[in-house]
Amino acid sequence: MKITGYELVKFEGKAERPIGDANGPQGSDYVGMSILIIDTDEGLQGFAPLGNDYIKNIFPVIENQDPRSIKGLWKKMTDLVFKDGNEGEKNQAISALDIALWDLKAKINNEPLWKTLGANTNLVKAYASGIDMCLDDNEISTFYGRMAQKGIDAGKLKVGLDFESDLNRISIMKEKLSVNNNRPHICIDSNEFWSPKQAIRYINEIETKFDITWAEEPARRWDYAGLKKVSDGIKGAVATGENLNSISDFTPLIRNGGVDIVQVGMNTTGITGALQVANLAYAYELPVAMMNCPGNIMAHLAAVLPNHFMMEVIDNGRELCFNTDQNIEEGFIVMGDSPGLGLNIDFKKLNSIKVDKFNPPIDSPPFSRADGAGFYPPKP
Repeated sequence: MKITGYELVKFEGKAERPIGDANGPQGSDYVGMSILIIDTDEGLQGFAPLGNDYIKNIFPVIENQDPRSIKGLWKKMTDLVFKDGNEGEKNQAISALDIALWDLKAKINNEPLWKTLGANTNLVKAYASGIDMCLDDNEISTFYGRMAQKGIDAGKLKVGLDFESDLNRISIMKEKLSVNNNRPHICIDSNEFWSPKQAIRYINEIETKFDITWAEEPARRWDYAGLKKVSDGIKGAVATGENLNSISDFTPLIRNGGVDIVQVGMNTTGITGALQVANLAYAYELPVAMMNCPGNIMAHLAAVLPNHFMMEVIDNGRELCFNTDQNIEEGFIVMGDSPGLGLNIDFKKLNSIKVDKFNPPIDSPPFSRADGAGFYPPKP
């Protein structure tokens, strides 16, 4: 079998609800996504729900190659961008191609990807993540209440701009999730808005009222010294990694104690790259948490990781033209037996919303991130 071509289809639309964090608290329901399709000379196709125009520069190194040799092809792709760096659009292009190749390989095997990867379970623990800075109290209550009805007992709330509001919103989330666990996992995420010192002050005050499982991105993603300072200064764990690209980005954090829970996802240079980072974390006895993604497709990888904790689920209705062979039951993502990622694409709907280029609304953060060092200090 040989790889013969690809197609990248871009589409736009609106999600069922907006999402927002400390860097964009106004929120947005805009969806601008791509579907990557890899073709073979035997008619099988591999899909990935991401991709960009830089794929045209990467694709020639895998064209006419055997799609089953994924790790070798991944090496060819990352070698190609080594000099300029595996960053930005290059990283997303490789991530998309790698994920589509894994989808294709599992289809060649006529089995779901979680089996091809070697998992012996189709269950992955889920946690609810509203990306909810833009939601009011009633909307937060509705979201976490709905997720609790699916058995979920863990949640992550966006924080960082208003201390009193944060405490109230955490309380709402905890109340809703407590129907499944009298001690639910309570996670908070400030999205790198604070300095390390401010993060310690803020989180220490929150921890007088709540048992925090992890504080996510309490300092800049590259600041392993600052992140370690936060880890040493709070009771909960420090989680970070969602905005890092490859194992080279994670190594300084892990080696220097700047992360307690390692977060990986689609853009950790695809499934192959995320697996490398998860293995590094395992060597240091660190748990891994999978980032949210369209269709929750990365649950296939999460299922095989011996150190996986739980996977983020935002459930905001952004999958406008596809669905997956998955459900959430009793707090777990339950994957089916459809071959590959289990992606079912409605091509008629896809064609009706496809665009030549994205036209997102222009929304600039209302606050300077540097202001995080002194913004809304906790009240004693």
